[in-house]
Amino acid sequence: MRYYLSPRVCLKWLELYSAYHIQTDELYELDKESFGFLRDCSLKQGCYSNDREFIDYCLQEGILVTDPVSAPRPSVIESPTPSLRYLELQITDRCNLKCRHCYIGETSSHELSAEQVGKVLREFEEMQGLRVMITGGEPLLHKDFHFINAMLPDFSIRKVLFSNGLLIDKTLLKGLHVDELQISIDGLQKAHDRLRGKGSFQKAMDAVHLCSDMGFAVSIATMVHANNLNDFEYMERLFREIGVKDWTVDVPCISGRLTGNKDLHVSPETGGKYLKYGFGQGLHGGSEGFGCGLHLISVMANGNVAKCTFYSDKCVGTLHDGLRECWGRISPVRLDSLVCDCAHRESCRGGCRYRGELLNGPGGKDLYKCFSYDIINSMSG
Repeated sequence: MRYYLSPRVCLKWLELYSAYHIQTDELYELDKESFGFLRDCSLKQGCYSNDREFIDYCLQEGILVTDPVSAPRPSVIESPTPSLRYLELQITDRCNLKCRHCYIGETSSHELSAEQVGKVLREFEEMQGLRVMITGGEPLLHKDFHFINAMLPDFSIRKVLFSNGLLIDKTLLKGLHVDELQISIDGLQKAHDRLRGKGSFQKAMDAVHLCSDMGFAVSIATMVHANNLNDFEYMERLFREIGVKDWTVDVPCISGRLTGNKDLHVSPETGGKYLKYGFGQGLHGGSEGFGCGLHLISVMANGNVAKCTFYSDKCVGTLHDGLRECWGRISPVRLDSLVCDCAHRESCRGGCRYRGELLNGPGGKDLYKCFSYDIINSMSG
């Protein structure tokens, strides 16, 4: 029997040879022999093997299929080191809400053109990228979103759309070419609406249910603030019942609009313990010995490029320079360069480096993360 590489699996040459399953969001590390075999399987004629154990595993994981496949295959070329795996792509800073905790502040209606979006996605795919997070503002407000959406199937990367949920309906979802939607839920109704506006909670939750019912993977992002501290136990039960893939919990940095809304602020001692909430693998990972954002880059709606959206005022270049050139200008954060010295440095990865710098200067501790680990340790005995 001949075997074929699944149309939803692409081969990536990262620090190690890998196969990435776009639909399940799984990355498989391979040795040279298995990588070569799967590369043969990606060809039109397929491949054959007597290694029953390996074949059965690949069939079980959905890496291989037994029916012939006709699918575009991206180039497999060696990635930079460290590899660029995750792209935050802010296609617009326009929004239909004025959330009190938004780090963007007052917007200027910047938008990337559909041509710019296509160019950066091609560069990202060529650099062996895995996952793009399409953000805003509210990305669905982009004036040419339908053109951007139409080009997304051309790229062998996982597409995650960030949204506040207000514009999501059945008609949109029927033609939406993304693999996952992340909806912001910042507490139960009273707390969420106080942050984002009356009626926004119910619309966001309706969007979560609708996306899930229509077969999309759904993740949720929650910011800890002074008004939602009593909501986390219930939110965890609710999100697990719904079948949410990832629940990301974080504390907003005092920037953007939050500088004028300090009543939302929670101290590290208070806010840190809520970082124990959340589940799933998150949207971008790291590697041993390095801080947050090792494999991440951000492109802003004005075309500037930075190591993450929080560092938008410290850009490393623009789209005119090219994604690869900008990536080469970002220096990875080594954990041994930080003030952090506790036993949990590897798992914590220094917390949010932007927040750590705001609180304690370059290399400083992210105290929210510090208190999170103290609380967790005391609870586990």
